[in-house]
Amino acid sequence: MDTVTRPRILVVGAGFAGVECVRRLERRLSPEEADVTLVTPFSYQLYLPLLPQVASGVLTPQSIALSLRRSSRYRTRIIPGGAIGVDLGAKVCVIRTITDRIVDEPYDYIVLAPGSITRTFDIPGLTDHAFGMKTLAEAAYIRDHVISQLDLADASQDPAERASRLQFVVVGGGYAGTETAACLQRLTHAAVRRYPRIDPGLIKWHLIDIAPKLMPELGDRLGRAAQEVLRRRGIEVSLGVSIAKAGAEEVTFTDGRVVPTRTLIWTAGVVASPLIATLGAETVRGRLAVGADLRLPGHDGVFALGDSAAVPDLAKGTEGAVCPPTAQHAGRQGRRVAENLIATLRGLPTRPYLHRDLGLVVDLGGADAVSKPLGVELHGLPAQAVARGYHWSALRTQVAKARVAADWALNAFAGDDFVRTGFQARKPAKLKDFEYTDAYLTPEQVRERVEGSGRARL
Repeated sequence: MDTVTRPRILVVGAGFAGVECVRRLERRLSPEEADVTLVTPFSYQLYLPLLPQVASGVLTPQSIALSLRRSSRYRTRIIPGGAIGVDLGAKVCVIRTITDRIVDEPYDYIVLAPGSITRTFDIPGLTDHAFGMKTLAEAAYIRDHVISQLDLADASQDPAERASRLQFVVVGGGYAGTETAACLQRLTHAAVRRYPRIDPGLIKWHLIDIAPKLMPELGDRLGRAAQEVLRRRGIEVSLGVSIAKAGAEEVTFTDGRVVPTRTLIWTAGVVASPLIATLGAETVRGRLAVGADLRLPGHDGVFALGDSAAVPDLAKGTEGAVCPPTAQHAGRQGRRVAENLIATLRGLPTRPYLHRDLGLVVDLGGADAVSKPLGVELHGLPAQAVARGYHWSALRTQVAKARVAADWALNAFAGDDFVRTGFQARKPAKLKDFEYTDAYLTPEQVRERVEGSGRARL
């Protein structure tokens, strides 16, 4: 008696790209057409653009952690872990589960959407003393850390210690860094009223970037408007500057300045997940080089998208242009991959990915924002309405929308709270502690493991 096996679809990553792909597959494929498996260490999708508001306490962490199991109709199998290697020839994905058990998961089709990690450089002390802003744990940890600096400064009798605890440095003048500095500065500005022994003039925020402009994608006028908002709040913006060295109690800038600080937040860009390096496939600046239909050339049944893929940007009409690593593109690429995968299963032609950018929004906290929807430049309250309206509508579930709206309303009427929730341990966490960047196998290790498993089954 012949056994009919369904095609096995393995989706790696539960970010915007991976989740949108799985959702579309579940809606368009019957259970008899394919088995879908999702690899992710957490059973939620993180709405990354609102992380700075979690760090500042405007939103609660669970408000932007969208559960993958809210519907009883959800039939996708979830493997709680992360892919640490893929053998494209043998069609096997090596996974490290959250209990550190390593398993081999065979597949017929694989969708690679592992996302990105914080980009770091060979700067002395960076990975030992900097915090990132890429995960929910980091945002919650940074909030506790910032409030703990106020608590410790208030209790200290040492002027030098106070000075270092009340200065904060954010590196990266993109959206993440600018929003992080803006939101956290509002938190410390509001909190200092509860600390009568702290001179408000001692609290200083620095935002630095090696680029000559702040958020250049916004254009000169909006970039200057955002910079003016930051300077009006007392945030010192330094462009053309990075850090030369990071220590436990001070940071040295490349222009020679030495800033006493216990808080260094690093948001200077992202790079593709280390998983991509295990594939041995062609890359463009570290991202997988895929075709316009998001398939990996030369490898049957492999699709890649999101931050880890260099997807041709057909809307620009410029040779070699690739889509930027944004949530807007990732979600839409997820839907296109799902449609192309379904077409492949049904023997139909695939279609290229094409999307014109809808614009950019930057929430600077309070009534301050800049945005550029469909090319229209806005700042102030109109921009804030657009920014929050866009984020609210982009949330995938009604529960998340209700939570975020309630948090915004509560913060507007009741103000901030300054409670530490216990993430600040005695031993400070390091940047790499949150993103597990050292957990991946080399291509040779992947091949050796898969071949060894194959021999063991003979």
